[in-house]
Amino acid sequence: MQRMGMLIGIAADRIAEYKALHAAVWPQVLEQLRQANVRNYTIFLREPENLLFGCWEYHGEDFEADMKRIAADPETQRWWTFCEPCQLPLQSRAEGEHWAMMEAVFHMD
Repeated sequence: MQRMGMLIGIAADRIAEYKALHAAVWPQVLEQLRQANVRNYTIFLREPENLLFGCWEYHGEDFEADMKRIAADPETQRWWTFCEPCQLPLQSRAEGEHWAMMEAVFHMD
């Protein structure tokens, strides 16, 4: 199992919309995440900086292939058309990233 964290900005005027979307995530989107070996997924909001911090546990063996499976799903792609306009990707993110992935530096069970 691998713990992963990621960061992205959120438009101040879209926070309520983003919260409403995530209060009722589409079941098909959640199922795609489960099939891609994603567990214990949480998104936190930090205001007034308007940052979203996402963290999850990846329980698979081929992260790249699992993420490609999610990205290829038509219902997930449709979900992203609602979420992405709310998000403000960080300029410092790596090429090909939407959310900026973070390095784990500490964990306590």
